[in-house]
Amino acid sequence: MSLPAILLTVFLSILGMELFAWWAHKYVMHGWGWAWHRDHHEPHDNALEKNDLYAVTFGSIVFLMFAAGYLWSELLWWVAFGITCYGVIYAIIHDGLVHQRLFRWVPKKGYAKRLVQAHKLHHATVGKEGGVSFGFVFARSPAALKAELRRQRDAGEAVVRESAGA
Repeated sequence: MSLPAILLTVFLSILGMELFAWWAHKYVMHGWGWAWHRDHHEPHDNALEKNDLYAVTFGSIVFLMFAAGYLWSELLWWVAFGITCYGVIYAIIHDGLVHQRLFRWVPKKGYAKRLVQAHKLHHATVGKEGGVSFGFVFARSPAALKAELRRQRDAGEAVVRESAGA
């Protein structure tokens, strides 16, 4: 593959993963996979969560993609590389910045602050119903997310924590 083709493949894989992550978070993790995801939304003092099984599962799939790509398809190998890049971005933003499992830094302005606010608003609901901001890299404005949470609360679609300001 040429360098432009590789770069495009990696970029599209990263973008595709944000779309897949949104879908999986909304419909799997907050759906039939809630048993693994629930503890991520509840206070605890554990270093690990059942939710971390998703990273193990997806990481295992990508490992198999790397192996298959090495044996049969250079394209598949670069797709796996793009997915891995997304995994690194996810770990830094979600586990590091938002939940501070990797480092301690609270952004005071800019897009990093918006990402943290959006994900905190994602955690504003009690239980798996309703919710906002299911992606990890792109975040709508906190004001729009709060308005959506208010709408969900008023419609009886979600139980929203008082601390959310919705």
